[in-house]
Amino acid sequence: MSSPRILVVDDEADLRELLEITLLKMGLDVDTSATLREARANLERNDYALVLTDMRLPDGLGLELVREVAASHKSTPIAVITAFGSAENAVVALKAGAFDYVTKPVVLEDLRMMVQSALRVSSPQPGQAGGGSSEPSRLIGDSPAMQGLRAQIGRLARSMAPIAITGESGSGKELAAREIHAQSSRIAKPFVAVNCGAIPETLMEAEFFGYRKGAFTGAAEERDGFFQAANGGTLLLDEVADLPLPMQVKLLRAIQERRVRKIGATAEEPVDVRIISATHQDLARCVEQGKFRQDLFYRLNVIELALPPLRERLDDLPVLCEAILAKLAGQGKASLGPGVLDALRAYSFPGNVRELENVLERALAFANDGVIEVQDLSLKAARVAEAPAVQEVAAPPPVAPEPQPVSAPEAVPSSAAPSNAAPALGPDELPSNLPEYLNQVERDIVLRALNQTQFNRTQAASLLGISLRQLRYTMQKLDIHAPEP
Repeated sequence: MSSPRILVVDDEADLRELLEITLLKMGLDVDTSATLREARANLERNDYALVLTDMRLPDGLGLELVREVAASHKSTPIAVITAFGSAENAVVALKAGAFDYVTKPVVLEDLRMMVQSALRVSSPQPGQAGGGSSEPSRLIGDSPAMQGLRAQIGRLARSMAPIAITGESGSGKELAAREIHAQSSRIAKPFVAVNCGAIPETLMEAEFFGYRKGAFTGAAEERDGFFQAANGGTLLLDEVADLPLPMQVKLLRAIQERRVRKIGATAEEPVDVRIISATHQDLARCVEQGKFRQDLFYRLNVIELALPPLRERLDDLPVLCEAILAKLAGQGKASLGPGVLDALRAYSFPGNVRELENVLERALAFANDGVIEVQDLSLKAARVAEAPAVQEVAAPPPVAPEPQPVSAPEAVPSSAAPSNAAPALGPDELPSNLPEYLNQVERDIVLRALNQTQFNRTQAASLLGISLRQLRYTMQKLDIHAPEP
């Protein structure tokens, strides 16, 4: 079996020779070119496991070769060599389709790591995701939006370019990041997810970069940070917009130089990490407001992956519900009753798939024999999308039914009596505390139904159009107790 062949394109003879010797020592075959024309001729004659090109050549720009290889040799990764400090050129090359980059002066250790990553992409091992994983996708749905998203992830997984995942809360940003990792050549290496908003500012540097023993009080032993833990794999910076500005500076250097220094250490150590960031905020607006560094924004936002909200892919509700119920029910059985899918389709889901999972989990707790009915969903009418009920709730006339006094107060025990009945509101009046007001209205109505049925909970639930379990939950929430015998 022949060794992988690498094409090196650079007009500097000394650097070309250094790169060739380094790659030959790695057991690779090497062809060299000094111009774009020679490189194009070599590409016509041979297939390469990697193309490594300088950005400036005598007869053109390396960026031209990047675009040509990305378009005509899609299975061949191409990396660029950029001058020190020219991060903008690297970002442009990555956007054009480059797999990765190295900076001058070339650090041979960094070069070797990059070449090894490229070889994993061009020649995946059996069972390794060089271009796709055998595992089913974590992103469930057959809508055009989800099919396009999965296709885009398949293309992005081959690159080393940083990806910024955007989308509303609950839309599946971490799942998308895990899917990118699973379809990449890094699947056998760690995937480390970090919630940037959950780490105290004083601990951030130690958590990200690690520390040496004795670096500070309490540092009893040496500890790796997130970058070292994700070495060779993928690091997800979730809610990256929450990073404080001082930490953004340190993170930018680590991403650009691909080296980190532990607290208390004198030397930097190389790390091979693919960076994926995620946020529900508008990073461009954060930059305008001075909350996020512009240079870090450009470094992270090389490729943007936007996730659609659930309300824009309601065709996926049946398969999503099936998958969620299968997970929630475990060994048992769970299903949706008549009209439930229609009720879910009429809901706007501001919390997206995460809210759908919460709604189904709550409904399953109320459901009889594992069959979820419409009344078990307890969807808030104020959030139903474009449904007639919205107009009724939002209309100017009374925002809540006027509670009537209990007709037979002597039948109500003191513990169940509405001690503070909700006052009636006029057309232009608003409650001073909406949650308390609604709780009191709900309490009055539930008590009225219980009194009419002599506290027969089954009959009261039937009168109210809810399940017995839902009535029990409501009574517990509102602290309603049956009368003492």
